Amino acid sequence: MVVLSQPAVDSISFIKTVKKQATTHFTGIPVIDLFDPCAKTLIVEACQEFGFFKVVNHGVPMEVVSRLETEAVNFFKLSQAEKDKAGPPNPFGYGSKRIGPNGDVGWVEYLLFSSNPDLISQSSLLSFPRNPQVFWSLVNNYVSAVRNLACEVLEMIADELKIKPRNTFSRLLKDEKSDSCFRLNHYPPCPQLQALSGRNLIGFGEHTDPQVISVVRSNNTSGLQISLKDGTWVSVPPDQYSFFIHVDDSLQVMTNGRFRSVRHRVLADDSLKSRVSMIYFGGPPLSEKIAPLSSLMEEGEESLYKEFTWCEYKKSAYKTRLGENRLGLFEKTAGQ
Repeated sequence: MVVLSQPAVDSISFIKTVKKQATTHFTGIPVIDLFDPCAKTLIVEACQEFGFFKVVNHGVPMEVVSRLETEAVNFFKLSQAEKDKAGPPNPFGYGSKRIGPNGDVGWVEYLLFSSNPDLISQSSLLSFPRNPQVFWSLVNNYVSAVRNLACEVLEMIADELKIKPRNTFSRLLKDEKSDSCFRLNHYPPCPQLQALSGRNLIGFGEHTDPQVISVVRSNNTSGLQISLKDGTWVSVPPDQYSFFIHVDDSLQVMTNGRFRSVRHRVLADDSLKSRVSMIYFGGPPLSEKIAPLSSLMEEGEESLYKEFTWCEYKKSAYKTRLGENRLGLFEKTAGQ
Protein backbone atom coordinates (compact mmCIF):
# COMPACT_ATOMS: atom_id res chain seq x y z
CA MET A 1 0.00 0.00 0.00
CA VAL A 2 1.28 3.45 -0.90
CA VAL A 3 0.33 6.30 1.43
CA LEU A 4 1.53 9.72 0.35
CA SER A 5 1.19 13.21 1.70
CA GLN A 6 -1.96 15.11 0.79
CA PRO A 7 -2.01 18.46 -1.01
CA ALA A 8 -3.20 21.30 1.17
CA VAL A 9 -6.97 21.12 1.60
CA ASP A 10 -7.54 24.85 1.33
CA SER A 11 -10.28 25.86 -1.09
CA ILE A 12 -11.36 22.21 -1.45
CA SER A 13 -14.95 23.39 -1.80
CA PHE A 14 -14.51 24.15 -5.51
CA ILE A 15 -13.67 20.54 -6.39
CA LYS A 16 -16.70 18.76 -7.83
CA THR A 17 -18.16 15.57 -6.43
CA VAL A 18 -20.37 12.79 -7.76
CA LYS A 19 -22.85 10.61 -5.93
CA LYS A 20 -21.02 7.83 -4.09
CA GLN A 21 -21.14 4.63 -6.11
CA ALA A 22 -20.62 0.96 -5.39
CA THR A 23 -17.04 -0.06 -6.14
CA THR A 24 -18.04 -3.01 -8.33
CA HIS A 25 -15.64 -3.25 -11.24
CA PHE A 26 -16.87 -3.64 -14.80
CA THR A 27 -15.94 -7.09 -16.10
CA GLY A 28 -16.46 -6.32 -19.77
CA ILE A 29 -13.20 -4.46 -20.45
CA PRO A 30 -11.50 -6.19 -23.42
CA VAL A 31 -8.24 -7.86 -22.39
CA ILE A 32 -5.95 -8.43 -25.37
CA ASP A 33 -2.85 -10.60 -25.38
CA LEU A 34 -0.55 -9.14 -28.03
CA PHE A 35 0.72 -12.67 -28.77
CA ASP A 36 -2.80 -13.87 -29.58
CA PRO A 37 -3.13 -14.65 -33.32
CA CYS A 38 -6.50 -12.85 -33.20
CA ALA A 39 -5.10 -9.76 -31.44
CA LYS A 40 -5.45 -7.43 -34.44
CA THR A 41 -9.12 -8.24 -34.88
CA LEU A 42 -9.79 -7.96 -31.15
CA ILE A 43 -8.05 -4.58 -30.95
CA VAL A 44 -10.16 -3.12 -33.76
CA GLU A 45 -13.35 -4.49 -32.21
CA ALA A 46 -12.42 -2.93 -28.85
CA CYS A 47 -11.67 0.42 -30.50
CA GLN A 48 -15.06 0.39 -32.18
CA GLU A 49 -17.10 -0.66 -29.14
CA PHE A 50 -15.25 0.94 -26.21
CA GLY A 51 -12.35 3.04 -27.49
CA PHE A 52 -10.49 1.35 -24.67
CA PHE A 53 -8.85 -1.98 -23.82
CA LYS A 54 -6.19 -3.62 -21.67
CA VAL A 55 -3.06 -5.20 -23.13
CA VAL A 56 -1.09 -8.06 -21.61
CA ASN A 57 2.17 -9.60 -22.87
CA HIS A 58 2.99 -6.03 -23.85
CA GLY A 59 6.78 -6.31 -23.83
CA VAL A 60 7.44 -3.31 -21.55
CA PRO A 61 10.01 -4.32 -18.88
CA MET A 62 8.44 -4.03 -15.44
CA GLU A 63 11.76 -2.82 -14.05
CA VAL A 64 11.43 0.30 -16.23
CA VAL A 65 7.93 0.83 -14.81
CA SER A 66 8.77 0.21 -11.15
CA ARG A 67 11.88 2.40 -11.12
CA LEU A 68 9.95 5.38 -12.45
CA GLU A 69 7.03 4.76 -10.10
CA THR A 70 9.40 4.65 -7.12
CA GLU A 71 10.93 7.98 -8.12
CA ALA A 72 7.49 9.49 -8.70
CA VAL A 73 6.29 8.35 -5.26
CA ASN A 74 9.41 9.87 -3.70
CA PHE A 75 8.70 13.17 -5.44
CA PHE A 76 5.06 13.32 -4.32
CA LYS A 77 6.16 12.56 -0.73
CA LEU A 78 8.10 15.83 -0.62
CA SER A 79 6.81 18.88 1.22
CA GLN A 80 4.54 21.19 -0.74
CA ALA A 81 7.25 23.85 -0.77
CA GLU A 82 9.73 21.43 -2.33
CA LYS A 83 7.26 20.22 -4.96
CA ASP A 84 6.34 23.78 -5.88
CA LYS A 85 9.93 24.33 -7.01
CA ALA A 86 9.09 22.20 -10.07
CA GLY A 87 6.13 24.43 -10.96
CA PRO A 88 3.95 26.14 -11.82
CA PRO A 89 3.09 24.28 -15.03
CA ASN A 90 3.53 26.41 -18.14
CA PRO A 91 2.30 24.04 -19.49
CA PHE A 92 4.99 21.59 -18.33
CA GLY A 93 6.03 21.14 -14.72
CA TYR A 94 4.34 20.50 -11.37
CA GLY A 95 0.72 21.41 -10.73
CA SER A 96 -1.80 20.80 -7.96
CA LYS A 97 -5.62 20.80 -8.18
CA ARG A 98 -5.86 23.19 -11.14
CA ILE A 99 -6.08 21.35 -14.46
CA GLY A 100 -5.32 23.62 -17.40
CA PRO A 101 -6.07 27.34 -17.72
CA ASN A 102 -9.87 27.26 -17.99
CA GLY A 103 -11.06 26.71 -14.45
CA ASP A 104 -11.07 22.89 -14.24
CA VAL A 105 -9.98 21.51 -10.88
CA GLY A 106 -9.61 18.08 -9.30
CA TRP A 107 -8.21 16.22 -6.30
CA VAL A 108 -4.92 15.62 -8.08
CA GLU A 109 -1.34 16.76 -8.25
CA TYR A 110 0.81 16.02 -11.24
CA LEU A 111 3.99 16.38 -13.25
CA LEU A 112 3.65 17.07 -16.97
CA PHE A 113 6.54 16.69 -19.41
CA SER A 114 7.07 17.02 -23.12
CA SER A 115 8.30 13.65 -24.34
CA ASN A 116 10.64 15.41 -26.77
CA PRO A 117 14.04 15.83 -25.05
CA ASP A 118 14.76 18.86 -27.24
CA LEU A 119 11.91 20.73 -25.51
CA ILE A 120 13.19 20.13 -21.98
CA SER A 121 14.98 23.30 -20.96
CA GLN A 122 18.00 23.21 -18.68
CA SER A 123 16.32 25.72 -16.37
CA SER A 124 13.30 23.46 -15.86
CA LEU A 125 15.57 20.53 -15.01
CA LEU A 126 17.55 22.60 -12.54
CA SER A 127 14.33 23.61 -10.76
CA PHE A 128 13.45 19.98 -10.14
CA PRO A 129 14.13 19.29 -6.45
CA ARG A 130 15.48 15.72 -6.65
CA ASN A 131 18.14 14.35 -9.01
CA PRO A 132 16.71 16.01 -12.15
CA GLN A 133 19.00 14.24 -14.62
CA VAL A 134 18.25 10.82 -13.08
CA PHE A 135 14.53 11.51 -13.08
CA TRP A 136 14.52 12.61 -16.71
CA SER A 137 16.53 9.52 -17.68
CA LEU A 138 13.88 7.29 -16.05
CA VAL A 139 11.08 9.21 -17.78
CA ASN A 140 12.85 8.93 -21.12
CA ASN A 141 13.34 5.16 -20.73
CA TYR A 142 9.71 4.67 -19.80
CA VAL A 143 8.36 6.88 -22.60
CA SER A 144 10.54 5.09 -25.16
CA ALA A 145 9.14 1.72 -24.07
CA VAL A 146 5.48 2.74 -24.07
CA ARG A 147 5.87 4.65 -27.34
CA ASN A 148 7.03 1.40 -28.90
CA LEU A 149 3.97 -0.31 -27.45
CA ALA A 150 1.67 2.39 -28.81
CA CYS A 151 3.27 2.13 -32.26
CA GLU A 152 2.92 -1.65 -32.26
CA VAL A 153 -0.79 -1.32 -31.46
CA LEU A 154 -1.27 1.31 -34.17
CA GLU A 155 0.46 -0.86 -36.76
CA MET A 156 -1.70 -3.82 -35.79
CA ILE A 157 -4.74 -1.59 -36.30
CA ALA A 158 -3.46 -0.56 -39.75
CA ASP A 159 -2.95 -4.22 -40.67
CA GLU A 160 -6.49 -5.18 -39.66
CA LEU A 161 -8.03 -2.21 -41.46
CA LYS A 162 -5.81 -2.90 -44.52
CA ILE A 163 -4.35 0.61 -44.42
CA LYS A 164 -1.20 1.17 -46.44
CA PRO A 165 1.48 1.95 -45.56
CA ARG A 166 1.51 0.07 -42.29
CA ASN A 167 3.04 3.04 -40.44
CA THR A 168 0.27 5.48 -41.43
CA PHE A 169 -0.58 6.02 -37.75
CA SER A 170 2.64 5.04 -36.00
CA ARG A 171 4.81 7.44 -38.02
CA LEU A 172 3.02 10.32 -36.28
CA LEU A 173 4.46 9.21 -32.94
CA LYS A 174 7.87 8.26 -34.31
CA ASP A 175 8.39 11.60 -36.07
CA GLU A 176 11.14 13.64 -34.41
CA LYS A 177 8.67 16.55 -34.26
CA SER A 178 5.93 14.44 -32.64
CA ASP A 179 4.01 16.60 -30.17
CA SER A 180 3.63 13.90 -27.53
CA CYS A 181 3.65 14.39 -23.79
CA PHE A 182 3.87 12.39 -20.59
CA ARG A 183 2.01 12.88 -17.32
CA LEU A 184 2.45 11.53 -13.80
CA ASN A 185 -0.72 11.90 -11.71
CA HIS A 186 -1.03 11.45 -7.97
CA TYR A 187 -4.51 11.17 -6.43
CA PRO A 188 -4.16 11.31 -2.64
CA PRO A 189 -6.69 9.52 -0.44
CA CYS A 190 -9.27 11.79 1.20
CA PRO A 191 -11.46 9.69 3.55
CA GLN A 192 -12.30 12.54 5.94
CA LEU A 193 -13.57 14.86 3.23
CA GLN A 194 -15.65 12.25 1.47
CA ALA A 195 -17.16 10.99 4.73
CA LEU A 196 -18.58 14.45 5.33
CA SER A 197 -20.49 14.57 2.05
CA GLY A 198 -21.17 10.91 1.30
CA ARG A 199 -19.91 11.60 -2.20
CA ASN A 200 -16.79 10.88 -4.27
CA LEU A 201 -14.42 13.71 -5.04
CA ILE A 202 -13.54 14.14 -8.68
CA GLY A 203 -9.84 13.48 -9.10
CA PHE A 204 -9.80 14.31 -12.83
CA GLY A 205 -13.03 15.36 -14.53
CA GLU A 206 -14.62 13.61 -17.49
CA HIS A 207 -12.98 14.24 -20.85
CA THR A 208 -11.56 12.68 -23.97
CA ASP A 209 -7.90 12.96 -24.93
CA PRO A 210 -7.22 15.04 -28.06
CA GLN A 211 -4.15 13.15 -29.32
CA VAL A 212 -3.96 9.94 -31.39
CA ILE A 213 -3.57 7.30 -28.67
CA SER A 214 -2.91 7.25 -24.93
CA VAL A 215 -1.17 4.52 -22.92
CA VAL A 216 -2.05 4.39 -19.22
CA ARG A 217 -0.52 2.47 -16.36
CA SER A 218 -1.41 2.86 -12.68
CA ASN A 219 -0.65 1.24 -9.35
CA ASN A 220 -3.15 -1.20 -7.91
CA THR A 221 -5.66 1.44 -6.75
CA SER A 222 -9.13 1.95 -8.21
CA GLY A 223 -10.46 5.24 -9.54
CA LEU A 224 -10.46 5.17 -13.35
CA GLN A 225 -13.89 5.09 -14.96
CA ILE A 226 -14.95 5.05 -18.62
CA SER A 227 -18.25 5.96 -20.22
CA LEU A 228 -19.95 3.28 -22.32
CA LYS A 229 -21.84 4.04 -25.53
CA ASP A 230 -25.08 4.48 -23.59
CA GLY A 231 -23.48 7.01 -21.23
CA THR A 232 -23.17 4.62 -18.27
CA TRP A 233 -20.07 5.13 -16.16
CA VAL A 234 -18.23 1.94 -15.18
CA SER A 235 -15.18 1.38 -12.98
CA VAL A 236 -12.07 -0.14 -14.55
CA PRO A 237 -10.40 -2.88 -12.48
CA PRO A 238 -6.83 -1.75 -11.69
CA ASP A 239 -3.92 -3.87 -12.89
CA GLN A 240 -0.41 -2.68 -12.13
CA TYR A 241 1.18 -5.19 -14.49
CA SER A 242 -0.77 -4.25 -17.63
CA PHE A 243 -1.42 -1.18 -19.76
CA PHE A 244 -4.69 0.42 -20.80
CA ILE A 245 -5.00 1.88 -24.29
CA HIS A 246 -7.29 4.85 -25.03
CA VAL A 247 -8.49 5.84 -28.49
CA ASP A 248 -8.07 9.62 -28.72
CA ASP A 249 -9.91 12.30 -30.71
CA SER A 250 -7.48 12.41 -33.64
CA LEU A 251 -7.76 8.65 -34.22
CA GLN A 252 -11.55 8.94 -34.12
CA VAL A 253 -11.33 11.53 -36.89
CA MET A 254 -8.86 9.57 -39.01
CA THR A 255 -11.16 6.53 -38.89
CA ASN A 256 -14.15 8.77 -39.70
CA GLY A 257 -15.88 7.82 -36.47
CA ARG A 258 -15.37 4.06 -36.75
CA PHE A 259 -13.33 4.22 -33.56
CA ARG A 260 -14.65 6.15 -30.56
CA SER A 261 -12.53 8.42 -28.42
CA VAL A 262 -13.26 7.16 -24.93
CA ARG A 263 -14.70 9.56 -22.38
CA HIS A 264 -13.13 8.89 -19.00
CA ARG A 265 -12.62 10.33 -15.53
CA VAL A 266 -10.90 9.51 -12.23
CA LEU A 267 -12.57 9.47 -8.81
CA ALA A 268 -10.47 9.97 -5.70
CA ASP A 269 -10.21 6.91 -3.46
CA ASP A 270 -11.89 7.14 -0.07
CA SER A 271 -9.59 4.64 1.61
CA LEU A 272 -6.00 5.23 2.70
CA LYS A 273 -4.58 4.30 -0.70
CA SER A 274 -3.09 6.77 -3.14
CA ARG A 275 -3.42 6.32 -6.88
CA VAL A 276 -0.36 6.99 -9.03
CA SER A 277 -0.82 6.83 -12.78
CA MET A 278 1.50 7.33 -15.75
CA ILE A 279 0.06 8.43 -19.08
CA TYR A 280 1.80 8.71 -22.43
CA PHE A 281 -0.16 10.85 -24.88
CA GLY A 282 0.94 10.03 -28.42
CA GLY A 283 0.50 13.13 -30.54
CA PRO A 284 1.36 14.05 -34.15
CA PRO A 285 3.63 16.88 -35.29
CA LEU A 286 2.00 20.31 -34.99
CA SER A 287 1.82 20.74 -38.76
CA GLU A 288 0.22 17.34 -39.40
CA LYS A 289 -3.13 17.48 -41.18
CA ILE A 290 -5.81 15.38 -39.50
CA ALA A 291 -8.71 14.13 -41.61
CA PRO A 292 -10.57 10.89 -42.34
CA LEU A 293 -8.38 8.52 -44.36
CA SER A 294 -9.63 8.17 -47.93
CA SER A 295 -8.44 4.55 -48.00
CA LEU A 296 -10.96 3.72 -45.26
CA MET A 297 -13.90 5.49 -46.83
CA GLU A 298 -16.46 3.33 -48.58
CA GLU A 299 -18.02 4.38 -51.87
CA GLY A 300 -20.44 7.23 -51.22
CA GLU A 301 -19.33 7.66 -47.59
CA GLU A 302 -19.08 11.29 -46.54
CA SER A 303 -16.47 12.71 -44.22
CA LEU A 304 -17.84 13.48 -40.77
CA TYR A 305 -15.09 15.97 -40.00
CA LYS A 306 -13.39 19.01 -41.51
CA GLU A 307 -9.67 18.74 -42.10
CA PHE A 308 -7.51 20.49 -39.51
CA THR A 309 -3.89 20.56 -38.42
CA TRP A 310 -2.94 19.14 -35.04
CA CYS A 311 -1.81 22.66 -34.06
CA GLU A 312 -5.29 24.05 -34.84
CA TYR A 313 -7.05 21.32 -32.90
CA LYS A 314 -4.69 21.51 -29.96
CA LYS A 315 -5.19 25.26 -29.63
CA SER A 316 -8.95 24.82 -29.85
CA ALA A 317 -9.02 21.93 -27.37
CA TYR A 318 -7.02 23.77 -24.74
CA LYS A 319 -9.39 26.73 -24.86
CA THR A 320 -12.28 24.53 -23.74
CA ARG A 321 -13.32 23.04 -20.43
CA LEU A 322 -12.50 19.37 -19.87
CA GLY A 323 -16.00 18.01 -20.34
CA GLU A 324 -16.87 19.83 -23.55
CA ASN A 325 -17.20 18.09 -26.91
CA ARG A 326 -13.94 19.32 -28.39
CA LEU A 327 -14.58 17.76 -31.78
CA GLY A 328 -17.91 19.54 -32.13
CA LEU A 329 -16.33 22.56 -33.80
CA PHE A 330 -14.79 20.33 -36.44
CA GLU A 331 -17.78 18.16 -37.27
CA LYS A 332 -19.32 18.67 -40.67
CA THR A 333 -22.94 19.66 -40.90
CA ALA A 334 -25.32 18.54 -43.64
CA GLY A 335 -24.34 19.98 -47.00
CA GLN A 336 -20.75 20.82 -46.09
